[in-house]
This record gives sequence, C-alpha cells and structure tokens, in this order.
Amino acid sequence: MMMSKLIGRGAFALAAAATLAMAPVGAEAKDWRGWNIHVVDYPVSHGMEAFMAEVEEKTAGSVKGKVFHAGVLGSQPDAIEQLRLGILDFGVFSLGPMGQAVPETNVVSLPFIFKSVPQMYRLMDGAPGEARGKGLEAKGIVALGYYDAGARSFYNSIKPINTPADVEGMKVRVMNNDLFVGMIESMGGNATPMAFAEVYQSIKTGVVDGAENNPPSYESTSHFEVAKYYSMSQHLIIPECLCMSKKTFDALTPEQQTIVKEAGRASTELQRKLWQEREAASMKIVVDGGVTVNEIADKSAFQAAMAPVYDSYLAANPEMTELVNLFRNAD
Repeated sequence: MMMSKLIGRGAFALAAAATLAMAPVGAEAKDWRGWNIHVVDYPVSHGMEAFMAEVEEKTAGSVKGKVFHAGVLGSQPDAIEQLRLGILDFGVFSLGPMGQAVPETNVVSLPFIFKSVPQMYRLMDGAPGEARGKGLEAKGIVALGYYDAGARSFYNSIKPINTPADVEGMKVRVMNNDLFVGMIESMGGNATPMAFAEVYQSIKTGVVDGAENNPPSYESTSHFEVAKYYSMSQHLIIPECLCMSKKTFDALTPEQQTIVKEAGRASTELQRKLWQEREAASMKIVVDGGVTVNEIADKSAFQAAMAPVYDSYLAANPEMTELVNLFRNAD
C-alpha cells in the first residue's frame, strides 16, 4: 500500500516535470520591472506605460510588468548596469550618459550631429540607428525604439543668436562635459559648467548671460523670465532609448519577441507625438511671456565651427570615425 502511494506520487511528479518542460520558454517566471527617471505625467512615462500594456494584452497576460517612475529604482548609471545583468527588464535611458557603458552612443552627444529632429527620427529608425543598436546588443541591451527628448537650443538675456559669431564673448552655462565646453569655446564664447539649479539666479544676476536646453525645460524652470531670447539652434538632439535586457529578451519565445518589438515601435510613435505636443505647449507659454524666438534655418556655419570639437573627439576615439561620418553625411 505504502509502495503504491510512493509510486503514484513519483509518477505525478514526473508528469508535472514533463508538463513544465513542454511549456514555452518565456517571461512567466517573474513580472518585468521597468526603470524610468521621469515623473508619471510625462511623455516618456506615458510611452512606457503604453508599451507594457500592449505587451501584456498581446501575450494574453503571460508577460506582465510594472514601470517604476521618478528614478525610484536608482540612478541611471546603476540602472543601465542592472539592465545588462537582467536585474531590470526594460527602461528608457538618455543616450548621453549611456556612453560610459556603450561608447557608440557618444556619437549623438556631438554638437550639430543632427540637422533637425525629423532627421534624427529618420536616422535613428534607419541604418545609423541599427549600427548603434548592434553596439548596445554587444553590451547586453536590446534597443526597441528611440524616444524624442527634445532639441537643446540657446537662450540668453542679451540678443538673438543667428550665427556662431553671435556667441562670441557670451557667458553660457553648459553641462559638465568636455564636448559641450568645446562647443561654446569653438564659437568664441565662455563656457561655464554649473549645477542646473543655479542657472535661473545666475542669469538674473549676470553671472552668466544664458544657457541652453529644450523648450519644456526652458519653460518649466521659468528661465524664460530672465532670458528673453530663445534661438532655435537645436545644437544637441540626444534621443532616449526604450531598451530592454538582452537576457530578458532572449528568454522570450519568438512570438513574444515579435510582440515586444511591435509594442516598442508603437510606443515610440506615441511618445514622439506626445513630446511634440508638450513642446508646442511650452513654446506658446514662452512666446505669450514675451520671449523673442528666432529660427535658424541654415545651421551649416555652426556645423563648420564644430570642426575642433569633432577633431578632438575622433583623435581620442578613432574607431568611431565611420559611425560619425554615417551621421554627418546623411541628408
């Protein structure tokens, strides 16, 4: 009697093990965790939530997850490393700071590498973006799409900027990055790295004449109150990557991988639309606030002025020459 019970239990265990073995490999073992630095009500955040919702719906709930907003899962450098290790499953990361882990991403931090935001879309969705994607994948990261993080332009309290010569002698706050310091110096300006929180008061008191950022940041920080000239130089167009861990991606079935890729593309389209709406709203606020906005249709003079910046970068990173040229020579 006892023996028959043991045999019965053993047969049940073998059957259960066989059932598990035949089940498709996927992400059922754990819910995904997504990293996001932005607050909940933000274009990036809405794009990420839409991505996760579509994946869950189209996999009939076999893949589920949660987006953790406002950086609650840690800093971006830590999150990138956790993504590579598979501790985090997906996230949206600025390609600027990602350069430490993936050198190919530094290319989009070069000033005037893109001629416009629509061109950035075309290139990142095409061959140059695919080349960058291979660099990411080699580091354990799968790129699902490139979000719009805006174009940074110059603003100041003195005059409109239409040519590189207009920057000469101007004190401009920049992020603490040699590329951005070199960008201002190549136009004859005085680059002043400082904490972002100090910019408003520094412009107001004349410590610096201006700074640079995208329209939502210019508006939401009230910098437009003290710097009434906004010049659409769009000198830095650094996209953000909707990325996932290669370990997580490789654990999916082929069907699940297709669903994830399609959800990534749909999420990217939604985020870009929401970002453009946010930018338009910010521009209306600053114009209504008395800001003089000027377009710079031809950026070739600015691009030519960046020669020393590019020469310095490529001298230190000769392996990036082909990729840089792929971006610079694109229409």
